[in-house]
Amino acid sequence: MDRELMLLGLLRQQEMHGYQLMEFFDRALNTCVDIKKPTAYFLLEKMAEAGWITQTASQAGHRPPRRVYRLTPQGEAQFQRLLRDNLAAYSPALFPSDAGLAFVEALNPDEALSLLGRRRALMAAALARAQAAPPHTGGTQLIVEHQARHLTAELDWLDEVMARLSAPRASKAARPRARASKVAA
Repeated sequence: MDRELMLLGLLRQQEMHGYQLMEFFDRALNTCVDIKKPTAYFLLEKMAEAGWITQTASQAGHRPPRRVYRLTPQGEAQFQRLLRDNLAAYSPALFPSDAGLAFVEALNPDEALSLLGRRRALMAAALARAQAAPPHTGGTQLIVEHQARHLTAELDWLDEVMARLSAPRASKAARPRARASKVAA
């Protein structure tokens, strides 16, 4: 329902054709909203069938005709329902990529740290994209800020995990020297 809410909310602000909607997601919310073009068009068709939006053909010059989507009064009512449901709900964040952490000890610590370093680089790149998103007015900016805050917290947490994984190596390296000094004494 979050995707329907996003599409209805954008169409509530102004009528748009599908390319404009996808361009907005790609340009402004690519790190915050996961909606692929086929999914968006499927949902737009479904919402048109439900009477939440209308679609009309529009043609500019010699370009192929485009479908322009507009919110209907039924769509406004559905938008209001979805908005209230979404704002009042809590969906716990699930992290499928954490499954490997349960078995990190199965790897050589150097390899585990190297792999987590690659993960960290991907997360840092996502944070940079979120921070580079153009500023928005109103609540859309809150989505971008939330994503940036989440990624910052994730990077801080991952740095702690990597430090923990590095710590046993440092303490193991220090142990033989301590034993050797006791033997020498």
